[in-house]
Amino acid sequence: MPKIGVILSGCGVYDGSEIHEAVITLLALDRAGAETLIMAPDVEQQVVNHLTGETIEGAVRNVLEESARIARGNISDIAKVTAEDFDALFLPGGFGAAKNLCDFAFKGPDCDVNPDVARLIKATVAAGKPLAAVCIAPALLAKILGKELPGVKLTIGTDEGTAGAVNSMGATHANCPVDEFIVDEKNKIITSPAYMLAGRISEAAEGIEKSVAALMRMLR
Repeated sequence: MPKIGVILSGCGVYDGSEIHEAVITLLALDRAGAETLIMAPDVEQQVVNHLTGETIEGAVRNVLEESARIARGNISDIAKVTAEDFDALFLPGGFGAAKNLCDFAFKGPDCDVNPDVARLIKATVAAGKPLAAVCIAPALLAKILGKELPGVKLTIGTDEGTAGAVNSMGATHANCPVDEFIVDEKNKIITSPAYMLAGRISEAAEGIEKSVAALMRMLR
């Protein structure tokens, strides 16, 4: 049974993992016969009221603890995980990918990346293992891999501003509809827009499920 690492970034679209994307990913992987190794960084995060969309000043939550809500407690601190622990890696989106795994949401192309996230993604690619990311998470890949793999092909959908930022970090952005995915065959990297374009959960699910299927095919 293949083991797929899944990096979460909290719990909730505005300050963590997009819950629909995370659950669709985990369900698709389970249906494909994969075991999952869910992980997140043990760091603090800003907190957003999901009813109003406003930041709750002074409130602090922990990314690992929040991610454990989605993982039903079965989660690892990413600092303790190596690329030898899984066969492929998947990153759901949500603002947490751009706030907690890195700070792209605040600094754009000048963002910094959580060291353990960067370490694990670089090790995954160096080992020739497949990697998938959806929604805004491909921007994180562009920052980590753009200089080491110039022109690595990624998508965040069709947003021109974000696509320009992806390109400026050394990657090559390709427009992609919500129900499809982009594959960089050379580097074994799969990306799909999900809620960067989706207006309904079924639209997000189609691209994510196709991405999971493509990831599993790379393991055969």
